[in-house]
Amino acid sequence: MAVLRDINTVDALVDRVFSYNPESDANLLRRAYAFSNEAHYKQKRKGGEPYIEHPLAVAAILCYMRMDTNSLAAGLLHDTIEDTDTTVEDIKELFGDDIAFLVESLTKLSRMEFKTSEEAQAENFRKMLIAMAEDMRVIIIKFADRLHNMRTLEYLSPERRQKIALETLEIYAPLANRLGIGWLKSEFENLSFKFMMPEMYEQLVQKVAKKREEQEGYLDEVIKIVEAHIKAVSISAKVSGRVKHYYGIYQKMQKQKIPFEQIYDVIAIRIITDSPSNCYAILGLIHSLWTPVPGRFKDFIGAPKSNLYQSLHTTIIGPRGERVEFQIRTEEMNRVAEEGIAAHWKYKEGDHAEKLDEKYFAWLRELVRTQKETRDAKEFLEEVKGDISPGVVYVFTPEGDIVELPQDATPVDFAYSIHTIVGHQCIGAKINGKIVPLRYTLQNGDTVEIITSHGHGPSRDWLKFVQTQRAKSRIKQWLKIEERKKGLILGEELLEKALRKYNLSPSMAKSKEILDIAKSLKIQTYEDLCVAIGYGSISVHKIVRKLLPESEKIEKEKTPLKKEPQKSEEGKGIRIEGVDNIMFHRSKCCYPLPGEKVTGFVTRGRGISIHTADCPTLDTQTIDADRLVEVEWAGGDSNCSVKVQVLTEDKRGLLAELSAVLSTNNVNINHLDASTTHEKQALFNFILDVKDKRHLDDIIKKLSQINGVIEVRRVKT
Repeated sequence: MAVLRDINTVDALVDRVFSYNPESDANLLRRAYAFSNEAHYKQKRKGGEPYIEHPLAVAAILCYMRMDTNSLAAGLLHDTIEDTDTTVEDIKELFGDDIAFLVESLTKLSRMEFKTSEEAQAENFRKMLIAMAEDMRVIIIKFADRLHNMRTLEYLSPERRQKIALETLEIYAPLANRLGIGWLKSEFENLSFKFMMPEMYEQLVQKVAKKREEQEGYLDEVIKIVEAHIKAVSISAKVSGRVKHYYGIYQKMQKQKIPFEQIYDVIAIRIITDSPSNCYAILGLIHSLWTPVPGRFKDFIGAPKSNLYQSLHTTIIGPRGERVEFQIRTEEMNRVAEEGIAAHWKYKEGDHAEKLDEKYFAWLRELVRTQKETRDAKEFLEEVKGDISPGVVYVFTPEGDIVELPQDATPVDFAYSIHTIVGHQCIGAKINGKIVPLRYTLQNGDTVEIITSHGHGPSRDWLKFVQTQRAKSRIKQWLKIEERKKGLILGEELLEKALRKYNLSPSMAKSKEILDIAKSLKIQTYEDLCVAIGYGSISVHKIVRKLLPESEKIEKEKTPLKKEPQKSEEGKGIRIEGVDNIMFHRSKCCYPLPGEKVTGFVTRGRGISIHTADCPTLDTQTIDADRLVEVEWAGGDSNCSVKVQVLTEDKRGLLAELSAVLSTNNVNINHLDASTTHEKQALFNFILDVKDKRHLDDIIKKLSQINGVIEVRRVKT
């Protein structure tokens, strides 16, 4: 953006502001400049120039964005609190509450100290979003500050250049895009590209310049043809060529894995007309002149992007078989496409963010709600990075309303975009009237209907395929609540069990002595203590043993345990020593069976995981021994699943024989995978339901006796 680099005095700044806002307070801007100049008087920037040049350049960028006078004044003053002896009270007294708020908000984003750069980036981004929600001008001033810093990045060390450029590319450019500020997003990306990959950037600049020179005559020819036909139908329009920004070209090369020479739409033609109806009329005219490329037409007028971008895009096969991309929009659409949220700004003094378009704030409010629910700033940042990515898909509700979602979104994402309860209770989906898996990737134009069931809850597996930050945060929030409930129940029962083990009354669980021990571990409540025990993060035995006199500890350890049969939702024949109704599940890494020696392991939020005693997962060298608990099988008649692998000769009819043997021996086949090996052998992987280890041993023996069976073995992974 070459424009406004000529604003190097406060007088030039005032003149430019008056050109779009005659009601601006020139005296305020002059006072802000004088104050900033005096505050930064002895300071120099890395390039050696007086520091005041930076705040003046920030104000100039804000002027280009046609911001209100208070924003420009805050731009002039934005570093005074951070870098000088100036206080918030000084700014408030001299320039008023509004400007003081803006300057203080910007200062808060820069004064944080963290252990790692990743933590700092994540927490600063979280605070930036909170400040945005309170007043959108904060982020626009921050954008202007970052842009001028990027324009002067060459004066910093290579390491600092790389760090700042990467942060700009990952955070500021996508955020500018999400707020619809097209020119800013492009400049952020180009400058980041320039400093991160200087050689590649310079090569691309040269190649684009050469291609533009080669195509100049061709584009002029196409433009003249279009202009003549538009004039013939008496439509008012301006036709011009433009070069796509360098980072966008580089991205296309990387995504499609092609060299620059195979990029055919480096230069596009933009048509600006006076009404939406004329946009469609011009589109029809272009398609009547040349053949449109299938799949390359996009109507962002009928279905605007969430950042309010509107335009018609089409690619045609032009004269001599060359591809040409067209963008068709009105003057107002073009202004919104370039200025985004700033295009909606009201210039009366004191106007705030609530004056802006509601669509921006629906998105922003959702982000702010999410950051309150997500304690981990880095996790929040990763979620938002995905949410502000440019790829989108447009689908319809059964009523015909358009819903915009990220590329690769699923019906679960759609469900959560409607309402959290719809997402939680989602059990299926219909796309265009047909039932599809919840993992289905939504396509443009799909009509989505969600099937719900009251009382249903989300699955942890959903986190593997959902795309939206809203869906991820809602699922994680639900899982955390459920995990805490389960952890609380398990922790209470483990604590009572430990008290009984040491011949102490279970009523002591909520005693002052126990709570004092918890507080010594920085745990404030009985409930939090039980959750920590249930999660396995605190050893219950260490807690209870602190209640005993030293002389009793060793003797109490020898006290025999009373064991009673217990029941579980997942394993009817398991007995946990002295604990009633405790949550547990058989581990799928070893599928333990009745009759085998087993061990319990306290997991986070899922109760106790039951393993075979020789399971490799329970290698005591690598796990916390305090989380191991004694368990044993009780009597019962329920079947248990187990993995069995059968290697056979590759001949017809063997699978039928295997199935017949299993069926006659009362074995249910839960799952089967079959494949062939290079040695012309067949490999069958079964998950079978058997009564106990003796039943399994008998089945393995009978399967091994079948003609053509080479090996039968139980599988533990």
